[in-house]
Amino acid sequence: MHRAWIVGGTAVALLGAATIGAARAAVARIERNPDPLPYDRLVREPQGEEVLVPRPDGTVLRAIVTGDGPPVVLAHGYGASLLEWNVVWDTLVARGHRVIAFDQRGHERSTLGSAGTGSKLMAADYAAILEHFDVRDGVLVGHSMGGFIAIRAVLDHPELARRLRGLVLFATWAGRILDQAPQNRLQIPLLETGLLQRLARTRAGGVLFGAAQCGTRPSPAMISVFRDVFVRQSHQPLIPIVRAFSREDRYPRLSEITVPTVVVVGSADRSTPPSHSHRLAAGVPGARLVTVPDAGHLLNWEAPDVLVEVIASLQQ
Repeated sequence: MHRAWIVGGTAVALLGAATIGAARAAVARIERNPDPLPYDRLVREPQGEEVLVPRPDGTVLRAIVTGDGPPVVLAHGYGASLLEWNVVWDTLVARGHRVIAFDQRGHERSTLGSAGTGSKLMAADYAAILEHFDVRDGVLVGHSMGGFIAIRAVLDHPELARRLRGLVLFATWAGRILDQAPQNRLQIPLLETGLLQRLARTRAGGVLFGAAQCGTRPSPAMISVFRDVFVRQSHQPLIPIVRAFSREDRYPRLSEITVPTVVVVGSADRSTPPSHSHRLAAGVPGARLVTVPDAGHLLNWEAPDVLVEVIASLQQ
């Protein structure tokens, strides 16, 4: 009995060592990948006028705006910030757009008021941003959580929808995020318990978590910047919106969306798998689906040119 325990314990130890060894080897391979965009470019914040938009519960939304012409409003994903739009920012401005981006409530430099988070509150924030900047004939781009909330915003706020001539649902979903998404079944419970945040602070955990958000060729620079923003975020106050990702379901209401819509997804996206994008494109009347080969969830950096062209197609 004692000998069996020793043998079993040794097997577990060897398995653990093998797993650690495999993880280290995977990290080393990822860190040797080339960077399509340099680190210095990815950490450069979009330039423009900083505007603070107060909300009734004490939340203050921090926004950046610059340029003239047809407006584009950019809404980032969970655990990120308006920094994620830095690569497309200058191109959109050079093409004659007025570009507006904001930190979602409780993210980066936007505060979190007494009402906390939730899709209803955050959809109302979108309406407030568009009203504050008097957006007319604009294109709203929602990435990941940003798209999930954008769907509710156009459904719940007709005045917001009337301000838009286009909607880009960018690597996103309309609820039930665990459907056909094994990665989410792992990373969302880890996020809710706080374990994911602790793992992301380690070298191996951070690289592997970041790589899981990328496509078939993860960029070390993209992983580093994504991880840095994610780990400095206070996640516990955001758990209500995380739970909404799986508990809410707006797929049955997609037919109510009247704004011309383009759905964009990377073929290698594991956080919002292409199956969700196919459902979005099938559910929104007249929606067009654009699939980016080999790209993952960080489409804002992996496929910036695709986003710019999609926005241009909605402004024609």
